[in-house]
Amino acid sequence: MASGNLSSSQSDAHSLPKVDILTMFRLGFFQMALGIMSVLTLGVLNRIMIDELKVPAFITALAIAMHQFVAPVRILFGQISDSKPFLGHHRTGYIWLGAALFTSSAFLAVQVVWQVGNSLEKGAWTSQTTMWVALLGLVFAIYGVALSASSTPFTALLVDISDEDNRSKIVGIVWSMLMVGIIIGAITSSGLLRQIQLNAPIEVIQTQVNRLFTIIPLVAFLLCLIGTVGVEKKYSRMSTRSTPSVREDKITLGHALTILTASRQTGIFFTFLLVMTISLFMQDAVMEPYGGEVFKMTIAETTKLNAFFGTGTLLGLGLTGILIAPRIGKKTTTKLGCIGVAICFILLIFAGVTANPKVLQLCLVLFGFASGVTTTGALSLMLDLTATEAAGTFVGAWGLAQAMSRALATVSGGAVLNFGKYLFNTPLMSYGLVFTVQAVGMIVALSFLARVNVSEFQRDAKGTMVSILEQELD
Repeated sequence: MASGNLSSSQSDAHSLPKVDILTMFRLGFFQMALGIMSVLTLGVLNRIMIDELKVPAFITALAIAMHQFVAPVRILFGQISDSKPFLGHHRTGYIWLGAALFTSSAFLAVQVVWQVGNSLEKGAWTSQTTMWVALLGLVFAIYGVALSASSTPFTALLVDISDEDNRSKIVGIVWSMLMVGIIIGAITSSGLLRQIQLNAPIEVIQTQVNRLFTIIPLVAFLLCLIGTVGVEKKYSRMSTRSTPSVREDKITLGHALTILTASRQTGIFFTFLLVMTISLFMQDAVMEPYGGEVFKMTIAETTKLNAFFGTGTLLGLGLTGILIAPRIGKKTTTKLGCIGVAICFILLIFAGVTANPKVLQLCLVLFGFASGVTTTGALSLMLDLTATEAAGTFVGAWGLAQAMSRALATVSGGAVLNFGKYLFNTPLMSYGLVFTVQAVGMIVALSFLARVNVSEFQRDAKGTMVSILEQELD
Protein backbone atom coordinates (compact mmCIF):
# COMPACT_ATOMS: atom_id res chain seq x y z
CA MET A 1 0.00 0.00 0.00
CA ALA A 2 2.83 2.41 0.90
CA SER A 3 4.61 1.85 -2.39
CA GLY A 4 1.38 2.38 -4.31
CA ASN A 5 0.80 5.73 -2.60
CA LEU A 6 4.38 6.77 -3.23
CA SER A 7 4.11 5.95 -6.91
CA SER A 8 0.89 7.94 -7.15
CA SER A 9 2.50 10.88 -5.34
CA GLN A 10 5.48 10.88 -7.68
CA SER A 11 3.12 10.82 -10.67
CA ASP A 12 1.18 13.78 -9.24
CA ALA A 13 4.41 15.70 -8.62
CA HIS A 14 5.50 15.27 -12.23
CA SER A 15 2.13 16.55 -13.47
CA LEU A 16 2.44 19.85 -11.57
CA PRO A 17 3.68 22.85 -13.58
CA LYS A 18 7.20 24.24 -13.14
CA VAL A 19 7.57 27.73 -11.68
CA ASP A 20 8.15 30.17 -14.56
CA ILE A 21 10.59 33.08 -14.45
CA LEU A 22 7.88 35.72 -14.02
CA THR A 23 6.52 33.91 -10.96
CA MET A 24 10.04 33.74 -9.53
CA PHE A 25 10.35 37.52 -9.78
CA ARG A 26 6.80 37.94 -8.45
CA LEU A 27 7.77 35.87 -5.40
CA GLY A 28 10.67 38.28 -5.03
CA PHE A 29 8.14 41.01 -4.20
CA PHE A 30 7.86 39.48 -0.74
CA GLN A 31 11.59 39.81 -0.11
CA MET A 32 11.45 43.29 -1.63
CA ALA A 33 8.83 44.19 0.98
CA LEU A 34 11.13 42.95 3.76
CA GLY A 35 13.96 45.06 2.37
CA ILE A 36 11.75 48.15 2.28
CA MET A 37 10.62 47.58 5.87
CA SER A 38 14.20 47.15 7.08
CA VAL A 39 14.96 50.68 5.90
CA LEU A 40 12.27 52.02 8.23
CA THR A 41 13.64 50.28 11.34
CA LEU A 42 17.41 50.42 10.73
CA GLY A 43 17.43 53.46 8.45
CA VAL A 44 14.93 55.93 9.90
CA LEU A 45 13.98 55.07 13.49
CA ASN A 46 17.57 54.61 14.65
CA ARG A 47 18.52 58.07 13.30
CA ILE A 48 15.48 59.76 14.87
CA MET A 49 15.95 58.14 18.27
CA ILE A 50 19.72 58.74 18.57
CA ASP A 51 20.02 62.16 16.89
CA GLU A 52 16.69 63.94 17.18
CA LEU A 53 15.32 62.47 20.43
CA LYS A 54 18.73 61.94 22.12
CA VAL A 55 17.92 58.41 23.26
CA PRO A 56 21.18 56.62 24.25
CA ALA A 57 22.52 54.57 21.33
CA PHE A 58 22.71 51.36 23.37
CA ILE A 59 19.04 51.64 24.42
CA THR A 60 18.03 52.39 20.82
CA ALA A 61 19.99 49.44 19.45
CA LEU A 62 18.70 47.08 22.15
CA ALA A 63 15.06 48.01 21.51
CA ILE A 64 15.40 47.63 17.74
CA ALA A 65 17.40 44.38 18.04
CA MET A 66 14.51 42.74 19.90
CA HIS A 67 13.01 41.84 16.52
CA GLN A 68 16.19 39.86 15.76
CA PHE A 69 16.52 38.23 19.20
CA VAL A 70 13.14 36.49 18.79
CA ALA A 71 14.36 34.67 15.66
CA PRO A 72 14.24 31.21 17.36
CA VAL A 73 10.43 31.49 17.42
CA ARG A 74 10.42 30.61 13.74
CA ILE A 75 10.68 26.92 14.64
CA LEU A 76 7.13 27.22 16.01
CA PHE A 77 5.77 28.80 12.85
CA GLY A 78 7.57 26.25 10.70
CA GLN A 79 5.86 23.42 12.56
CA ILE A 80 2.45 25.14 12.60
CA SER A 81 2.47 25.86 8.86
CA ASP A 82 3.51 22.25 8.19
CA SER A 83 0.62 20.76 10.13
CA LYS A 84 -2.26 23.26 10.29
CA PRO A 85 -3.61 24.98 7.17
CA PHE A 86 -4.84 28.56 7.60
CA LEU A 87 -7.24 30.30 5.18
CA GLY A 88 -7.20 27.13 3.10
CA HIS A 89 -3.41 26.96 2.63
CA HIS A 90 -0.42 25.68 4.57
CA ARG A 91 1.77 28.69 3.74
CA THR A 92 -0.06 31.60 2.11
CA GLY A 93 -2.49 32.34 4.93
CA TYR A 94 0.34 32.61 7.48
CA ILE A 95 2.36 34.78 5.10
CA TRP A 96 -0.53 37.25 4.79
CA LEU A 97 -1.34 37.25 8.50
CA GLY A 98 2.30 37.84 9.43
CA ALA A 99 2.62 40.58 6.82
CA ALA A 100 -0.44 42.37 8.19
CA LEU A 101 0.99 42.19 11.71
CA PHE A 102 4.56 43.30 10.97
CA THR A 103 3.46 46.22 8.80
CA SER A 104 0.94 47.47 11.38
CA SER A 105 3.33 46.93 14.32
CA ALA A 106 5.92 49.11 12.53
CA PHE A 107 3.45 52.02 12.67
CA LEU A 108 2.76 51.24 16.32
CA ALA A 109 6.52 51.26 17.05
CA VAL A 110 6.98 54.80 15.75
CA GLN A 111 4.08 56.02 17.92
CA VAL A 112 5.83 54.58 20.98
CA VAL A 113 9.08 56.23 19.86
CA TRP A 114 7.39 59.66 20.10
CA GLN A 115 6.33 58.85 23.65
CA VAL A 116 9.91 57.90 24.52
CA GLY A 117 10.98 61.30 23.17
CA ASN A 118 8.29 63.14 25.12
CA SER A 119 9.44 61.50 28.36
CA LEU A 120 12.98 62.76 27.68
CA GLU A 121 11.99 66.35 26.86
CA LYS A 122 13.72 67.73 29.94
CA GLY A 123 16.80 65.60 29.33
CA ALA A 124 16.30 63.41 32.38
CA TRP A 125 15.66 59.66 32.38
CA THR A 126 12.52 58.92 34.38
CA SER A 127 10.48 55.87 35.35
CA GLN A 128 8.08 56.91 32.59
CA THR A 129 10.94 56.73 30.08
CA THR A 130 11.79 53.22 31.27
CA MET A 131 8.17 52.17 30.82
CA TRP A 132 7.98 53.52 27.26
CA VAL A 133 11.35 51.99 26.29
CA ALA A 134 10.21 48.62 27.66
CA LEU A 135 7.00 48.92 25.62
CA LEU A 136 9.06 49.82 22.53
CA GLY A 137 11.16 46.68 23.03
CA LEU A 138 7.95 44.65 23.32
CA VAL A 139 6.55 46.16 20.11
CA PHE A 140 9.77 45.32 18.27
CA ALA A 141 9.60 41.77 19.66
CA ILE A 142 6.04 41.52 18.28
CA TYR A 143 7.35 42.91 14.99
CA GLY A 144 10.01 40.17 14.95
CA VAL A 145 7.50 37.43 15.79
CA ALA A 146 5.26 38.69 12.97
CA LEU A 147 8.24 38.63 10.60
CA SER A 148 8.91 35.01 11.57
CA ALA A 149 5.22 34.15 11.18
CA SER A 150 5.40 35.47 7.61
CA SER A 151 8.96 34.78 6.40
CA THR A 152 9.24 31.21 7.75
CA PRO A 153 6.18 29.92 5.82
CA PHE A 154 7.46 31.88 2.83
CA THR A 155 10.80 30.04 2.95
CA ALA A 156 8.89 26.78 3.30
CA LEU A 157 6.76 27.78 0.29
CA LEU A 158 9.91 28.13 -1.82
CA VAL A 159 10.82 24.54 -0.89
CA ASP A 160 7.26 23.33 -1.59
CA ILE A 161 7.05 24.82 -5.11
CA SER A 162 10.55 23.95 -6.29
CA ASP A 163 12.44 20.88 -7.43
CA GLU A 164 16.17 20.13 -7.15
CA ASP A 165 16.84 21.43 -10.66
CA ASN A 166 15.31 24.90 -10.18
CA ARG A 167 15.51 25.56 -6.42
CA SER A 168 18.83 27.42 -6.50
CA LYS A 169 17.57 29.66 -9.31
CA ILE A 170 14.37 30.53 -7.41
CA VAL A 171 16.28 31.25 -4.20
CA GLY A 172 18.88 33.34 -6.05
CA ILE A 173 16.28 35.53 -7.74
CA VAL A 174 14.06 35.89 -4.69
CA TRP A 175 16.88 36.79 -2.29
CA SER A 176 18.46 39.29 -4.71
CA MET A 177 15.16 41.16 -4.57
CA LEU A 178 15.78 41.80 -0.86
CA MET A 179 18.63 44.16 -1.73
CA VAL A 180 16.53 45.71 -4.50
CA GLY A 181 13.89 46.39 -1.85
CA ILE A 182 16.46 48.10 0.39
CA ILE A 183 17.52 50.36 -2.49
CA ILE A 184 13.92 51.19 -3.48
CA GLY A 185 12.93 51.68 0.17
CA ALA A 186 15.85 54.04 0.78
CA ILE A 187 15.12 56.18 -2.28
CA THR A 188 11.35 56.27 -1.66
CA SER A 189 11.69 57.02 2.05
CA SER A 190 14.24 59.72 1.32
CA GLY A 191 11.79 61.35 -1.09
CA LEU A 192 8.95 61.26 1.42
CA LEU A 193 11.17 62.78 4.14
CA ARG A 194 12.70 65.50 1.97
CA GLN A 195 10.65 68.25 3.61
CA ILE A 196 12.42 67.71 6.94
CA GLN A 197 15.32 70.14 7.24
CA LEU A 198 18.32 69.78 9.55
CA ASN A 199 17.37 70.62 13.16
CA ALA A 200 13.67 70.77 12.19
CA PRO A 201 11.13 71.04 15.04
CA ILE A 202 10.06 67.66 16.38
CA GLU A 203 6.45 68.38 15.37
CA VAL A 204 7.48 68.63 11.71
CA ILE A 205 9.54 65.44 11.97
CA GLN A 206 6.64 63.64 13.63
CA THR A 207 4.14 64.61 10.91
CA GLN A 208 6.38 63.52 8.03
CA VAL A 209 7.59 60.30 9.67
CA ASN A 210 4.02 59.27 10.56
CA ARG A 211 3.10 59.75 6.89
CA LEU A 212 6.10 57.62 5.87
CA PHE A 213 5.16 54.86 8.33
CA THR A 214 1.61 54.85 6.93
CA ILE A 215 2.45 54.74 3.22
CA ILE A 216 5.49 52.40 3.16
CA PRO A 217 4.02 49.58 5.32
CA LEU A 218 0.85 49.65 3.19
CA VAL A 219 2.95 49.31 0.02
CA ALA A 220 4.95 46.50 1.65
CA PHE A 221 1.78 44.62 2.59
CA LEU A 222 0.45 44.92 -0.97
CA LEU A 223 3.76 43.60 -2.32
CA CYS A 224 3.46 40.57 -0.01
CA LEU A 225 -0.05 39.89 -1.35
CA ILE A 226 0.86 40.37 -5.01
CA GLY A 227 4.00 38.25 -4.64
CA THR A 228 2.28 35.19 -3.19
CA VAL A 229 -1.38 35.11 -4.28
CA GLY A 230 -2.21 31.92 -6.19
CA VAL A 231 1.35 30.54 -6.13
CA GLU A 232 0.84 27.82 -3.51
CA LYS A 233 -2.38 26.55 -5.08
CA LYS A 234 -0.81 26.26 -8.54
CA TYR A 235 2.74 25.06 -7.80
CA SER A 236 2.95 23.48 -4.33
CA ARG A 237 4.26 19.91 -4.25
CA MET A 238 3.85 19.58 -0.47
CA SER A 239 1.03 17.03 -0.58
CA THR A 240 2.87 14.84 -3.11
CA ARG A 241 6.07 14.47 -1.09
CA SER A 242 6.34 11.45 1.17
CA THR A 243 8.79 13.11 3.60
CA PRO A 244 9.04 16.82 4.32
CA SER A 245 12.36 18.58 3.75
CA VAL A 246 14.44 19.56 6.77
CA ARG A 247 14.43 23.34 6.70
CA GLU A 248 16.06 26.14 8.65
CA ASP A 249 12.86 26.80 10.58
CA LYS A 250 13.03 23.32 12.14
CA ILE A 251 16.30 23.97 13.96
CA THR A 252 16.31 25.13 17.58
CA LEU A 253 19.04 27.42 18.90
CA GLY A 254 20.39 24.73 21.25
CA HIS A 255 20.41 22.18 18.42
CA ALA A 256 22.23 24.67 16.17
CA LEU A 257 24.97 25.31 18.75
CA THR A 258 25.43 21.57 19.31
CA ILE A 259 25.92 20.96 15.60
CA LEU A 260 28.22 23.94 15.04
CA THR A 261 30.60 23.22 17.92
CA ALA A 262 30.73 19.42 17.87
CA SER A 263 33.67 19.07 15.47
CA ARG A 264 36.92 21.01 15.21
CA GLN A 265 36.36 22.40 11.72
CA THR A 266 32.70 23.36 12.10
CA GLY A 267 33.60 24.94 15.47
CA ILE A 268 36.37 27.01 13.87
CA PHE A 269 34.14 28.12 11.01
CA PHE A 270 31.26 28.87 13.38
CA THR A 271 33.57 31.12 15.42
CA PHE A 272 34.72 32.84 12.23
CA LEU A 273 31.12 33.34 11.13
CA LEU A 274 30.14 34.72 14.54
CA VAL A 275 33.02 37.24 14.71
CA MET A 276 32.66 38.20 11.04
CA THR A 277 28.90 38.78 11.26
CA ILE A 278 29.09 40.86 14.43
CA SER A 279 31.97 42.92 13.00
CA LEU A 280 30.20 43.42 9.69
CA PHE A 281 26.85 44.56 11.07
CA MET A 282 27.74 46.59 14.17
CA GLN A 283 27.18 49.73 12.10
CA ASP A 284 23.51 48.83 11.41
CA ALA A 285 22.17 51.06 14.18
CA VAL A 286 24.77 53.85 13.98
CA MET A 287 25.40 54.67 10.30
CA GLU A 288 22.47 57.08 9.85
CA PRO A 289 23.18 58.91 13.14
CA TYR A 290 26.81 59.15 11.92
CA GLY A 291 25.60 60.95 8.81
CA GLY A 292 23.47 63.27 10.91
CA GLU A 293 25.94 64.18 13.66
CA VAL A 294 29.22 64.25 11.73
CA PHE A 295 28.12 65.17 8.18
CA LYS A 296 25.14 67.36 9.15
CA MET A 297 22.89 65.43 6.75
CA THR A 298 19.10 65.61 6.93
CA ILE A 299 16.97 62.56 7.78
CA ALA A 300 16.13 62.16 4.07
CA GLU A 301 19.83 62.21 3.14
CA THR A 302 20.87 59.67 5.77
CA THR A 303 17.99 57.36 4.83
CA LYS A 304 19.24 57.42 1.24
CA LEU A 305 22.62 56.09 2.40
CA ASN A 306 21.04 52.63 2.38
CA ALA A 307 20.69 52.91 -1.41
CA PHE A 308 24.45 53.44 -1.84
CA PHE A 309 25.28 50.51 0.43
CA GLY A 310 22.65 48.32 -1.27
CA THR A 311 23.94 49.13 -4.77
CA GLY A 312 27.49 48.20 -3.76
CA THR A 313 26.26 44.97 -2.14
CA LEU A 314 24.32 43.94 -5.26
CA LEU A 315 27.44 44.50 -7.39
CA GLY A 316 29.55 42.54 -4.92
CA LEU A 317 27.12 39.62 -4.76
CA GLY A 318 26.76 39.42 -8.55
CA LEU A 319 30.41 39.81 -9.56
CA THR A 320 31.70 37.49 -6.84
CA GLY A 321 29.44 34.62 -7.83
CA ILE A 322 30.18 35.01 -11.54
CA LEU A 323 33.80 36.24 -11.77
CA ILE A 324 35.72 36.32 -8.49
CA ALA A 325 35.00 33.11 -6.52
CA PRO A 326 35.22 30.72 -9.54
CA ARG A 327 38.70 32.09 -10.35
CA ILE A 328 40.43 32.47 -6.99
CA GLY A 329 38.49 30.03 -4.81
CA LYS A 330 36.01 30.41 -1.97
CA LYS A 331 38.42 30.78 0.94
CA THR A 332 40.59 33.36 -0.84
CA THR A 333 37.46 35.24 -1.88
CA THR A 334 36.27 35.36 1.73
CA LYS A 335 39.72 36.50 2.89
CA LEU A 336 39.86 39.34 0.34
CA GLY A 337 36.32 40.35 1.27
CA CYS A 338 37.19 40.58 4.97
CA ILE A 339 40.32 42.63 4.22
CA GLY A 340 38.25 44.91 1.97
CA VAL A 341 35.63 45.40 4.70
CA ALA A 342 38.32 46.27 7.28
CA ILE A 343 39.82 48.84 4.89
CA CYS A 344 36.37 50.32 4.26
CA PHE A 345 35.85 50.91 8.00
CA ILE A 346 39.06 52.95 8.05
CA LEU A 347 37.82 54.84 4.97
CA LEU A 348 34.54 55.58 6.78
CA ILE A 349 36.55 57.27 9.55
CA PHE A 350 38.51 59.22 6.93
CA ALA A 351 35.20 60.29 5.34
CA GLY A 352 34.22 61.74 8.73
CA VAL A 353 37.41 63.80 8.80
CA THR A 354 36.43 65.38 5.47
CA ALA A 355 32.77 65.82 6.61
CA ASN A 356 31.88 65.55 2.91
CA PRO A 357 28.65 63.56 2.28
CA LYS A 358 29.83 62.60 -1.23
CA VAL A 359 32.90 60.90 0.25
CA LEU A 360 30.67 59.01 2.71
CA GLN A 361 28.42 57.87 -0.14
CA LEU A 362 31.42 56.59 -2.13
CA CYS A 363 32.77 54.77 0.95
CA LEU A 364 29.39 53.10 1.45
CA VAL A 365 29.35 51.83 -2.15
CA LEU A 366 32.82 50.33 -1.58
CA PHE A 367 31.74 48.96 1.80
CA GLY A 368 28.66 47.38 0.22
CA PHE A 369 30.79 45.80 -2.52
CA ALA A 370 33.25 44.36 0.02
CA SER A 371 30.33 43.08 2.11
CA GLY A 372 28.89 41.36 -0.96
CA VAL A 373 32.22 39.67 -1.67
CA THR A 374 32.56 38.56 1.96
CA THR A 375 29.00 37.27 2.18
CA THR A 376 29.17 35.30 -1.07
CA GLY A 377 32.53 33.77 -0.18
CA ALA A 378 31.45 32.85 3.35
CA LEU A 379 28.16 31.31 2.21
CA SER A 380 29.94 29.29 -0.48
CA LEU A 381 32.50 28.10 2.07
CA MET A 382 29.68 27.26 4.47
CA LEU A 383 28.19 24.86 1.93
CA ASP A 384 31.55 23.07 1.70
CA LEU A 385 31.44 22.66 5.49
CA THR A 386 28.00 21.07 5.36
CA ALA A 387 27.51 17.33 5.57
CA THR A 388 25.39 16.42 2.55
CA GLU A 389 23.81 13.60 4.54
CA ALA A 390 22.22 16.23 6.81
CA ALA A 391 22.25 19.33 4.60
CA GLY A 392 18.96 20.76 5.82
CA THR A 393 19.99 20.51 9.45
CA PHE A 394 23.37 22.10 8.78
CA VAL A 395 22.00 25.00 6.74
CA GLY A 396 19.35 25.60 9.37
CA ALA A 397 21.98 25.68 12.11
CA TRP A 398 24.17 28.12 10.17
CA GLY A 399 21.18 30.34 9.40
CA LEU A 400 19.90 30.55 12.97
CA ALA A 401 23.40 31.23 14.32
CA GLN A 402 23.81 34.07 11.84
CA ALA A 403 20.42 35.55 12.74
CA MET A 404 21.36 35.70 16.43
CA SER A 405 24.75 37.18 15.50
CA ARG A 406 22.96 40.01 13.70
CA ALA A 407 21.06 40.81 16.89
CA LEU A 408 24.27 40.85 18.94
CA ALA A 409 25.89 43.06 16.30
CA THR A 410 23.12 45.67 16.48
CA VAL A 411 23.30 45.86 20.29
CA SER A 412 27.13 45.88 20.28
CA GLY A 413 27.22 48.80 17.86
CA GLY A 414 24.99 50.88 20.13
CA ALA A 415 26.97 49.91 23.23
CA VAL A 416 30.35 50.83 21.68
CA LEU A 417 28.92 54.16 20.45
CA ASN A 418 27.68 54.96 23.96
CA PHE A 419 31.10 54.09 25.36
CA GLY A 420 32.73 56.29 22.73
CA LYS A 421 30.52 59.23 23.67
CA TYR A 422 31.54 58.72 27.30
CA LEU A 423 35.25 58.73 26.38
CA PHE A 424 35.36 61.45 23.74
CA ASN A 425 33.91 64.92 23.30
CA THR A 426 33.68 64.86 19.50
CA PRO A 427 31.13 62.78 17.55
CA LEU A 428 33.76 61.71 14.99
CA MET A 429 35.87 60.03 17.69
CA SER A 430 32.82 58.26 19.15
CA TYR A 431 31.68 56.85 15.81
CA GLY A 432 35.30 56.22 14.81
CA LEU A 433 35.59 53.90 17.81
CA VAL A 434 32.72 51.77 16.44
CA PHE A 435 34.35 51.50 13.00
CA THR A 436 37.76 50.76 14.56
CA VAL A 437 36.31 47.93 16.65
CA GLN A 438 34.68 46.56 13.49
CA ALA A 439 37.97 46.70 11.56
CA VAL A 440 39.80 44.91 14.39
CA GLY A 441 36.98 42.34 14.53
CA MET A 442 37.46 41.60 10.84
CA ILE A 443 41.19 40.99 11.38
CA VAL A 444 40.36 38.64 14.26
CA ALA A 445 37.87 36.84 11.98
CA LEU A 446 40.67 36.38 9.43
CA SER A 447 42.76 34.54 12.02
CA PHE A 448 39.97 31.97 12.41
CA LEU A 449 39.41 31.77 8.64
CA ALA A 450 43.09 30.89 8.16
CA ARG A 451 42.52 27.75 10.29
CA VAL A 452 39.54 26.55 8.25
CA ASN A 453 40.41 23.37 6.35
CA VAL A 454 37.71 21.96 4.09
CA SER A 455 39.71 18.81 3.38
CA GLU A 456 39.95 18.05 7.10
CA PHE A 457 36.20 18.50 7.45
CA GLN A 458 35.49 16.21 4.52
CA ARG A 459 37.93 13.62 5.91
CA ASP A 460 37.04 13.63 9.61
CA ALA A 461 34.06 15.78 10.53
CA LYS A 462 31.28 14.43 8.33
CA GLY A 463 31.11 11.03 9.99
CA THR A 464 31.23 12.59 13.45
CA MET A 465 28.47 15.07 12.67
CA VAL A 466 26.17 12.54 11.06
CA SER A 467 26.57 10.16 14.03
CA ILE A 468 25.67 13.03 16.41
CA LEU A 469 22.54 13.79 14.39
CA GLU A 470 21.59 10.11 14.36
CA GLN A 471 21.99 9.91 18.15
CA GLU A 472 19.76 12.96 18.61
CA LEU A 473 17.13 11.41 16.36
CA ASP A 474 17.29 8.17 18.36
